[in-house]
Amino acid sequence: MKIVIINSGSSSIKYQLLDMPSGEVICSGMIDRIGLEGSNLTYVTSSTKLEETLSISNHKVGLEKIANLLMDEKIGVIKSTDEIQAVGHRVVHGGSDFTNTVRITEDVKEKIKQLFDLAPLHNPANLEGIAVAEEIFKSAQQVAVFDTAFHQTIPVVAHQYPIPKHLFTDSKIRLYGFHGTSHKYVSQKAIDYLKQNTNLSGSKIITIHLGNGCSMTAIKDGKSIDHTLGFGPMNGLIMGTRSGDVDQSVIFYLVNTLGYSLDAVNTMLQKQSGMLGLTGYSDLRDIEARAENGDADCQLALAMNAYRIKKYIGSYAAVLNGLDAIVFTAGIGENSSYIRKLVCTDMDYFGLQLDLSKNEIRSKEIREINTADSKTKILVIPTNEEVEIANQVFELLNK
Repeated sequence: MKIVIINSGSSSIKYQLLDMPSGEVICSGMIDRIGLEGSNLTYVTSSTKLEETLSISNHKVGLEKIANLLMDEKIGVIKSTDEIQAVGHRVVHGGSDFTNTVRITEDVKEKIKQLFDLAPLHNPANLEGIAVAEEIFKSAQQVAVFDTAFHQTIPVVAHQYPIPKHLFTDSKIRLYGFHGTSHKYVSQKAIDYLKQNTNLSGSKIITIHLGNGCSMTAIKDGKSIDHTLGFGPMNGLIMGTRSGDVDQSVIFYLVNTLGYSLDAVNTMLQKQSGMLGLTGYSDLRDIEARAENGDADCQLALAMNAYRIKKYIGSYAAVLNGLDAIVFTAGIGENSSYIRKLVCTDMDYFGLQLDLSKNEIRSKEIREINTADSKTKILVIPTNEEVEIANQVFELLNK
């Protein structure tokens, strides 16, 4: 069965064409910096590696470009869209309606749309991906895999908010959690690795997903028990354009004293804050480059970013009552030795000892970047949400 996986992030599209159940990757690639000047496109097959810098204004343009490459006369891997039996879509917010992978229907699409306000940077892009895929792959079964599903194991003591109870019971206002496919994939890889290399029986792991969107999960024995993102994918860590945690009083001050509208505050916290608000740049590669050249705003923003991560490591080590490993993953987590160094410095109390030379190594394989005598493992594990999505799609369609 040939399955196309579409993973639309807030500023990127990752895609793979897989043959299931073997898991063979026929084609893979991504487009990043969508909506910014100089988007990057990669397209990789067994015989082709294409890299381009071009203008990709939005997700629809990006998805159409990907489809054209898949069917290109010279470098394409399919002759007709009829060869694709299923398209798996990452959908960020499933609310209380979706706790498992589902076939996409008109009702499912309407419920995804109703959740736009809770994931305004993601659910619209996810739904756009579904609409474009339905046009292109007309005979394929469209399937949605929800980021929130992995976090359904978070206990009520962690997922209920201390607000009037009826808002929890009647309106389902609670912590849902996100990036679930990534956290599930890398945590399982970490557990398998630790079992092979240590005497591990149970497991206490913190997974750190750092991209344009960022989140951390406390994972005990393979199950999510707490997570930095909540009702929507906006709080917790400092992100590319999202603020992460702020004092709620700031919102009332902006509205009641400074005269901002609620819509303006929402736009500010979602699209104008985070690293962008601190530096004027949302892409960490730009920020690191400027920091190394002495830009004080960029240096401070990176320090603030790492400080927030360190705070949550301490919090989650307490929740887990111990710590076997921390895992860095996603675009920044896998590639930024700068951020990893900032996070792991002065963390001796938690048994974290970073090997500076190992930290500089880049690899597509699981790797330890801790010293030999570090009590806690520091792992870098490339995430592969597309493979996790493909596995769930194949399982659903073959029940």
